[in-house]
Amino acid sequence: MRFTLATWNINSVRLRANLVTELMRQEGPDIVCLQECKSPVAKIPWEIFENAGYTHAVARGEKGYNGVAILSKLPLEDAGELDFAKLKQARHVAARLENGTVIHNFYVPAGGDVPDRETNVKFAQKLDYVADMKAHFAENRPERSILVGDLNIAPREDDVWSHKQLLKVVSHTPVETEALEAARDAGGWVDVTRKDIPDGQLYSWWSYRSPDWDAADKGRRLDHVWASPDIAGAAGESRILRHVRGWEKPSDHAPVFATFDI
Repeated sequence: MRFTLATWNINSVRLRANLVTELMRQEGPDIVCLQECKSPVAKIPWEIFENAGYTHAVARGEKGYNGVAILSKLPLEDAGELDFAKLKQARHVAARLENGTVIHNFYVPAGGDVPDRETNVKFAQKLDYVADMKAHFAENRPERSILVGDLNIAPREDDVWSHKQLLKVVSHTPVETEALEAARDAGGWVDVTRKDIPDGQLYSWWSYRSPDWDAADKGRRLDHVWASPDIAGAAGESRILRHVRGWEKPSDHAPVFATFDI
């Protein structure tokens, strides 16, 4: 089975449903994984996506916050959710394709503005969440699995516009990057995007605060595609659709693509 997958923090699926369908129309990915849907499942505009050919879906949602969804042209079944850091929030959903491949879609907590777990409960929750990811996948080593999502951490020096200037900024502090790499290593996950694009600056997020995000180009690679080691060799054609960040009323994230032949 050959399929192309996209992961995208959409920052409100109801507000930006038209952008999702435009991506579907232009690029035609077989599977679209969305984060930060900010909607109860019942209020996601399913009919719009079904009319675009995405007739299979699983999701978890809550009013105004978080939320994850997997939209697919291919048949899939709900494979449950994981609740890390005991947050009881809609931050993960899994789906299983007919060939047995499991897709995990994560939205890791952003962590607030202060990188100190003692004074910032949101940062503590983020670290606890990633620690629970590590523990879970160390105990349940993934096979025939793909993990995608907004992991809210840019792990490599070339995943940010300035490694030195962002060392004390949430999303690139050493405690976060080390925790994410430990979680990835615990499951044996392969960073598919960097497998395919090993060198150079690479971003998937640009702040709304920048008056000219494109010219300033102060980005970070917060959105990821990982694969379990048994299928990582079947992944390729990775790309980040930077131009989508420039669409009208966009998300501050750009979609990340990869193709699998498994």
